[in-house]
Amino acid sequence: MQFRQQALAKLQSPEELDLPVRFARPQGWLVLSVTVVAMAAASVWAVTGSVASTVSAPAILTHGRGSYVLQSPVAGQVTAVLARQGEQLPANSPVLKVRTPEGETVVRTLDAGRVSALAATVGQIIRTGANVAAVEKVARTGDPLYATVYVPAQNAAAIPDGAAVDLTVQSVPTQEYGVLRGRVKSVDRSAQSPQQIAAFLGDSQLGEQFTRKGRPVAVTVRLDKSSATKSGYAWSSAEGPPFKLTSMTPASGSIKLADQRPVDWLLP
Repeated sequence: MQFRQQALAKLQSPEELDLPVRFARPQGWLVLSVTVVAMAAASVWAVTGSVASTVSAPAILTHGRGSYVLQSPVAGQVTAVLARQGEQLPANSPVLKVRTPEGETVVRTLDAGRVSALAATVGQIIRTGANVAAVEKVARTGDPLYATVYVPAQNAAAIPDGAAVDLTVQSVPTQEYGVLRGRVKSVDRSAQSPQQIAAFLGDSQLGEQFTRKGRPVAVTVRLDKSSATKSGYAWSSAEGPPFKLTSMTPASGSIKLADQRPVDWLLP
């Protein structure tokens, strides 16, 4: 009975078709407009904008041509050490003497360079092929330093020539003197093995250290020069450290990668 009364009341009340219908409140239109504008701006930025990124990796300061490990061509007892660590020697210079059953043999440098390490001492018994010294290939003591940064291989393709590099030098307090400035000179596109790194740096331990997380790519960095600093190179601080830099100094490099468009992240 109640249902019949409701139906009769509905028939007696005509539909209010002449009244306007409100589909959304003004606040809803405002939110919708802001959302559309934000999405449009994000789309434009994704296509035309760019994002800068960096990659950090271990580095070492060298003279650019690397080093070599001098090995003894004979077995015997070391009777004299003729070179000093840090000494600059021409090619074919005597480094040490070894007494063998056939007589004394002089071990000589292969190329001109600076003796960065001596592994032999007087009285030591050595075998054929033993490492007796590490010699850095540098023609003159005033030759410029470079930095070799060992970057993960997957990042090599994104490193452009001339990219900016900031180097945190292990022996320099960063908070006081800042970072060393440089630019990418070249990128070796082939991954380096521990043996290749050890042969270039003259240190097998560094070869193992730099490949602990995989075989890296060697990036050569030309250091920015400055006549206003004691080191002769540009730093993020005005004067840099009050001393000169030496080769085989450990560092950490931060290399600026090529800018990417955000839309490239979404594309396969």
